[in-house]
Amino acid sequence: MSTSSPRHVLVAGAGIGGLTLACALRRVGLSVTVFERADSLKWVGAGLTVQMNASAALRRIGLCDEVAQAGACPTDSAILRPSGSALTRLPVTRIQEELGLPLVCVHRARLQSVLLAHAGEENVRLGLTVTAFHDDGQTVTVRLSDGSSVTGDALVGADGLRSVVRGALLGDAPLRYSGYTSWRGVCPDVPSATPGLVSETWGPGARFGVVPIGFGQTYWFATRNAPAGGQDAPGETRARLRSIFGGWHAPIADLIAATDEANILRTDIHDRPPASRWSRGRVTLLGDAAHPMTPNLGQGGCQAIEDAVVLAECLAGEGPVDAALAAYEQRRLERANSFVTRSWSLGRVGQWENSAGRFLRDALFQLVPQGLAARQVREQVRDAASRGPIQAAPQRTAHPAKP
Repeated sequence: MSTSSPRHVLVAGAGIGGLTLACALRRVGLSVTVFERADSLKWVGAGLTVQMNASAALRRIGLCDEVAQAGACPTDSAILRPSGSALTRLPVTRIQEELGLPLVCVHRARLQSVLLAHAGEENVRLGLTVTAFHDDGQTVTVRLSDGSSVTGDALVGADGLRSVVRGALLGDAPLRYSGYTSWRGVCPDVPSATPGLVSETWGPGARFGVVPIGFGQTYWFATRNAPAGGQDAPGETRARLRSIFGGWHAPIADLIAATDEANILRTDIHDRPPASRWSRGRVTLLGDAAHPMTPNLGQGGCQAIEDAVVLAECLAGEGPVDAALAAYEQRRLERANSFVTRSWSLGRVGQWENSAGRFLRDALFQLVPQGLAARQVREQVRDAASRGPIQAAPQRTAHPAKP
């Protein structure tokens, strides 16, 4: 690559994956333009967990510490019964100290603000959707929702579960409904919560998660078996949640009560069966566009972060773009798809309603030693951190998108 004309990468979508990719591409000296359909960067009010494998990926591009400062690092993690007794526990503090990596619970808005600052606001074009693309073998040209076109060296579809780029690349297969819906909210911390504890409580056909995200806030989520497409009547969301979870242990009822009903988001949970490929020519997919997964392992955003770092590393090489995208797919496909499959299976088990099945499930989970769970975390981190930090490239002359 010429130092005066670095590759220019076009990215559809300014979510976690798209912004992390922009950060990583800039770090290796490549030029990037991100197209975001929203007219303004007003982030959804929810939280997420940056698992230690994602922290390892962020460390490779110099962002781990800053992301950690934007959230909170828990001290303990547990799966609980509705009574509050534990099925499993994970000594989070000990594992973080052993691996030298943080597990970060963070408000999505704060994480995306960190990423946007390093991606560069000037590289994000708002109010524009990639509606089509053409790969001529030398460049790729995208058609935008305002009728304009932009040409670059590669296109990355990071445009989420219902990705337009994926539809054009792989075909428009239907989503797979999990069988359960979800509610999410962020509220002020409540006194009845255990400081530093991330928990998920499993009941009959329903679950409730509690995630302290720092800055005096707690993120919570809930699931319930339900037909697809259901909605709560206006003003009745908290009443419905109280009817499902009202008898469960503290602080669940207090968190529901502390959340403004207008800020509670309800969404059905979908994914897609694992795909056998993500790339063709100069076009590839990333994050939910490539491997949408249910949230049961907390790995959706984390796998998008891993995708972004690996893809930037592949594109930074001297070889052809299509070979770089093929290498990215080869390195990432099996690992990401394994999380899709495992997350789907865990969600089905977690949502069991039958009392005999739940009794057996709970008994088996209690028999899992802490050491085994900790070993699984170590293996995830090892795979994500198998390569060293990506060195920042020297400053290069900007290579603007070609209209």
